[in-house]
Amino acid sequence: MSIDDFKKIKLPDTPGVYFFVGSKGETLYIGKATSLRDRVKSYFSKDLIVTRGLLLVQMLEQAKTIKFEKTDSVLEALILEAALIKKHQPKFNTKEKDNKSFNFMLITKEEFPRVLIVRGRNIEKEFKGSEIAQLFGPFPNGSALKVAMGIVRKIFPYRDKCEPNQGRPCFNRQIKLCPGVCAGEITAKEYQKNIRHIILFFEGKKKALLDTLTKEMKAFAKANDFESAGRIRNTLYALNNIQDVALIKDDIRRITDGGGVDLARPFRIESFDVAHMAGENMVGVMCVLVDGEIDKSQYRKFIIQNITSSNDTGALKQILERRFTHLDWPLPNLIVVDGSLAQRNVATEVLQKLVQKIPVVSVVKDAHHKPKDIEGDSVLGVKYKREILLANNESHRFAITFHKSKRKKAFLKT
Repeated sequence: MSIDDFKKIKLPDTPGVYFFVGSKGETLYIGKATSLRDRVKSYFSKDLIVTRGLLLVQMLEQAKTIKFEKTDSVLEALILEAALIKKHQPKFNTKEKDNKSFNFMLITKEEFPRVLIVRGRNIEKEFKGSEIAQLFGPFPNGSALKVAMGIVRKIFPYRDKCEPNQGRPCFNRQIKLCPGVCAGEITAKEYQKNIRHIILFFEGKKKALLDTLTKEMKAFAKANDFESAGRIRNTLYALNNIQDVALIKDDIRRITDGGGVDLARPFRIESFDVAHMAGENMVGVMCVLVDGEIDKSQYRKFIIQNITSSNDTGALKQILERRFTHLDWPLPNLIVVDGSLAQRNVATEVLQKLVQKIPVVSVVKDAHHKPKDIEGDSVLGVKYKREILLANNESHRFAITFHKSKRKKAFLKT
């Protein structure tokens, strides 16, 4: 597709979900937007290959048209996006077809169900099939899902950690995000209504949800229970006037910078390291600093595959290649690797292959494994010396911890 093709499609300036469609009618890519018009237009910028990477350039070359579906809010666009990705499995949304790195919204099968955010790879580890009542996702953007669940929870309070009838209100009850399951303030029957409402919302059945709530409100009013009727009236208002400013801000930032490197956005440093013992139980990690602050919620672990010798550069190459298949992860402004010229060359080679213009620095260590020098981009090395050393130290610590954990599990299996 070209910018001229885009101009022929009249996309509205409203929230919604867009689909890039191929010549055979197949869905190539799905995304959500605060403004369908502005978001899709960003794909036709001249520097797309730099800001978004080769994969999306290839997608655009294969696309023949764009379809869309409007929503009433960005929150609803986020939920619809996840449902449609699950349905269509577009090949350019992710190379990992098992979705194990994505997040899901899970509702447990209990008398007082918990509502949780769970990473795909952990679902089978943490839950039996009989323990899951509902599973929604995958959600490509984990941070957006957390914001979304915060909005949903204000409308429909739910339990996540507290124990039913534990005798004292939990912290979330005190801030009105739990309906009082912990303190015995709500019956299982009443609580199940909240859960059903959440399910309807995540199924995209907003009209049915509004109808259900309206009937409940009228029934309470008819029975002169005006307090309950007023509470539902407030819920109806909240649903019709969803306050999703945080999601809107996130989407505007993505439109502005194209998901690429822009110093006007928060400065993101990603640091990578490898840990193993003579090639055994080899792992890798990615640690993230945003504007000089550690962000552990964005740390990632990688189990190295098909490398059995002490091949640190081979492992680093695999980690970086896998990292850049995640189109939903923000691109870094700077990459830090542990090592010297060999590691820096590997990182540069991967980035060149993916057509990513991201500077790389390496932290060189002395005989005692203490930082001795920062090599690579000398300007950034001086300007961000503190952040680079902090990121490198974090990735080394995180890699060692992950390696020890994996080694312990392997030992226990023998």
